[in-house]
Amino acid sequence: MKTKQFKDENLAHFSYAICSNDEIALIDPSRNPQQYYDYAREQGATITAIIETHPHADFVSSHKEIHDKTGATIYVSELLGAEYEHQTFDDGDVIKVGEIHLKAINTPGHSPDSISILAIDELEQARAVYTGDTLFIGDCGRPDLREEAGAITASREELAKQMYHSLRNKLMVLPDEVLVYPAHGSGSLCGKGLSNKSVSTMGEEKQTNWSLQEMEEEQFINELLADQPFIPKYFTYNVSINKRGAVNYSESVASVELREAITCESCANALNPEVVIIDTRPKAVFNAGHLPNAINLMEGAKFETWLGSIIKPTEKYYLVAENETKLRSLIERAAKIGYESLIEQAFVADYKVNENADFDALKLYTNLDDYTLVDIRNETEAKDLMIFENAINIPLHELSERSTEIPTDKPIVVHCAGGYRSPAGRSIIKNNLEGVEVYDLGENINAFINEGACKI
Repeated sequence: MKTKQFKDENLAHFSYAICSNDEIALIDPSRNPQQYYDYAREQGATITAIIETHPHADFVSSHKEIHDKTGATIYVSELLGAEYEHQTFDDGDVIKVGEIHLKAINTPGHSPDSISILAIDELEQARAVYTGDTLFIGDCGRPDLREEAGAITASREELAKQMYHSLRNKLMVLPDEVLVYPAHGSGSLCGKGLSNKSVSTMGEEKQTNWSLQEMEEEQFINELLADQPFIPKYFTYNVSINKRGAVNYSESVASVELREAITCESCANALNPEVVIIDTRPKAVFNAGHLPNAINLMEGAKFETWLGSIIKPTEKYYLVAENETKLRSLIERAAKIGYESLIEQAFVADYKVNENADFDALKLYTNLDDYTLVDIRNETEAKDLMIFENAINIPLHELSERSTEIPTDKPIVVHCAGGYRSPAGRSIIKNNLEGVEVYDLGENINAFINEGACKI
C-alpha cells in the first residue's frame, strides 16, 4: 500500500492517491485531474475508485470528470444526495483496492454527510485514516458551513455536537499508530488552527490536538464555535457544484473568451459598465492607469480565496492581467473554485492614464486625526491585534456592501495586515465613494505594527 499526497498550496488542500497492486483510489481530488492521470501512468496503475469525504465548500472537485474519463466508481455517503452516478459509502461499507480494504466511517460535524476512510492492509491491520474535513492536524473542521447549503442542512450548534461525538466515538478509538491524512493544512478556512504539518498519527493528535482533549460536550461546542474564520461568498456555490459534479476542467478553461489587449482609449465602448473588473496587475502598474471601477486584486498566494470573497457567484466579472501567460494561469486558478464560468471576458491591459495614488505614510505619525483609517482585516485579526485605536474595521469580503458606512469628511487611508489586500480595499472604496481621496497604506503598515504606532 502506497499513499501519494498532493497539495494545492493556494487553497491549502490535500488530496490523495492510494495505490495497491496496480489499482488506485483517489480521495478528494482537486479541480484539475491531470496530476492524478500522470501519477497513475507513472505507477502503471488504473484509477478504479474515487471517494469524496463530503461536498467541499472551498474548492471544486474533479470526481465526476475522472469518473467520466476512466470509468472509476465514485463513492460518497448516501446523505450527500449526489446528483451524479455513484455508489453509497457509509458506516460498515468496504471497498477493495488491490490488496487493501477501504472502510467507510460516518463522521458528521463539519457537514452532516462527512465520512472518513480507514485503510486496512492485507494483514488486516489499520494503517491510515483519511479524515477529510473532520479531523485536521491540530484542529477539527468548522461546523458553520452547512446551515444553508447541501442536500441536508443543519445548524452550527447541531453540527458542533455531532463533531464532538464523531471525534470521540469514531476516530479516537483507532489505534495510536494509525496515520492521519486530512484534507487541509495551515491556511485553509475550513478550520481555525490547522498545523502546517501534512501528516500525523492518531496517537500524536490525541496528545496535542485541542479538539481531542478531555472536556464536556458544552465546553467543546463553545470552543469550536468561537472565533471561526469568515465565510467567503463562494463556499455555498462550491457545495452545490460538488453535489452535482463539475463540468470538464480543460474544456471550461478553454471556453473563456480572451480579447486582445484593451487600452483606456478603447475601453468606453468595449465593456459593459455594469460588470465588475478584477485587475490583477501589481499595485504600481494598476495605479499608473486602469479602467474605471476596476478592483485591484493582485496575483498572490490567496488569489482564489479573495476572488471568491469579493465576487458573488451570481455575478459576472472581467479578468485583467499584465500578459497572456499570467492571464491563462489566473483563469486556471479561478477554475479551482468554479469561477472560470463567471468570467465575461479576459484580456491583457494596455493603459496610459495616470493616477497619483502615492501616500506618504509618515503623515500618519503626526497627523493621525486628519485621516479616516479603514482596517480591512478580518474581525478575528483585528481583535487579536489592534493597530490603530480609531480605525473602522470593515473586512475586505464585506467592503463592497458596507463602504457607505465610512465617513467622507476626511481623506481615507486603507490598511490590512501586510499590504496584499489593501490595494483591493482602496479600489473598492474609491469606486463606491465619490468626492473623497482614498489612499493605500500598503506595506508601510509593517512599520506601524513593529514600532507600536497604534499608541500614537
